[in-house]
Amino acid sequence: MAILPDYMPIKVFEQYAERYDQWFVDHPDVYLGELKRVKIAIGTVPTPVLEIGVGSGRFAGPLSIKHGVEPSLPLGLMAKKRGIEIIQGIGESIPVKSRTFRTVVMITVLCFLEGPDETFREVHRVLMHDGTLVVAFIEKGGTIAQTYLTRPDKGTFLSHARFYTQEEVVSMIKRNGFVLKSADCRMGFCILVFHKDE
Repeated sequence: MAILPDYMPIKVFEQYAERYDQWFVDHPDVYLGELKRVKIAIGTVPTPVLEIGVGSGRFAGPLSIKHGVEPSLPLGLMAKKRGIEIIQGIGESIPVKSRTFRTVVMITVLCFLEGPDETFREVHRVLMHDGTLVVAFIEKGGTIAQTYLTRPDKGTFLSHARFYTQEEVVSMIKRNGFVLKSADCRMGFCILVFHKDE
């Protein structure tokens, strides 16, 4: 079993795993809207696909993603029940061999990363040549971030989040070896698609 860092976001997801998963049941319109946009952005992607921060598998399942990295054991067990093969670990140190996956997906996990640059370097390592990276995130100062922070169901988690602007995220990912291919940013929910640059 991987040795995981003992920092606050992981503790919150360990403690409130059921509450996290229940949000998707209680807010189907928001969830399904985000899922639809991610599906469109991803399109038909080459497999195998890895999701970093797979959570309870609410996105990976419908997107037919079979592998997920997740530090929270309770959330990982939920994802496993949804058919996801769980790799317990963190994005900053992905415990898989180099050039293993053709696509890596990150959905609303960027704001919880302890080391985003380290994570994108790891993504570059585990992607095959000309691999695809899809990053969906809640944008700093956007409508969604401002709304969620005031609500107890999401605020429990997002109060520990570090938000970024679209420009900051693009710059961060490009300096770690990627080329931006498309961007869909609406209502403070951004979906960026990159290709690995050798």
